[in-house]
Amino acid sequence: MAPKRGYQHKGQMVVNGHLINALLVAFDLGGTFVFAISGATAGVKHRLDLFGVLVLSFAAGNSGGITRDVMIGAVPPAAISDWRYVAVSILAGLITFYWYRTINRLSSPVLVFDAAGLALFAVAGAGKALAFHAGPVAATLLGMLTGIGGGMVRDVLVREIPSVLRTELYAVAALIGAAVVVIGRMLDIPSSVAAIAGALLCFGLRFMAMRRGWQLPIARPPE
Repeated sequence: MAPKRGYQHKGQMVVNGHLINALLVAFDLGGTFVFAISGATAGVKHRLDLFGVLVLSFAAGNSGGITRDVMIGAVPPAAISDWRYVAVSILAGLITFYWYRTINRLSSPVLVFDAAGLALFAVAGAGKALAFHAGPVAATLLGMLTGIGGGMVRDVLVREIPSVLRTELYAVAALIGAAVVVIGRMLDIPSSVAAIAGALLCFGLRFMAMRRGWQLPIARPPE
């Protein structure tokens, strides 16, 4: 006997829900890894010991996600309750600490990994906020906050002005990437397509801004 139409629809919703959750976790872990590398790279650059590098790696990789989870009520935050986030952060820190020269061969390694983490976190943050029934504006802002949080904590810990306050199209790129995810949900575009498009757009904007010096107007006090 063929299953009833209602059961088919419900089953399809369950499958889609699992796929969306898996995609969000994948983007979240990916963002954690690349942001953790950027944090560890900054730690090595400032000649911290192994423990200091690992602390900076975890802080950079998870601060934005912890802030997002607390604000949407997903407590305890995934970075604390899910061992994978700690493991990914430690792995990134160890790789950077022992193979820093290999990573340093990349062009501006901290900025490249930071841009990748920004993109992944922006779309993952917006997607998770939507999954917890946040409104469009709130989800977009939470996506941006997820993207910029780790970099801000990383820079503060090494006593630098946060990149979001002084560099080319940082928060704006995260805001646009998160907005693509939210708009995709409103237009019933598949979540995977919207997430990938948002991440690519965010990374592309940030990367091109670094290469070409695109930036918002800078405050210039009177002489």
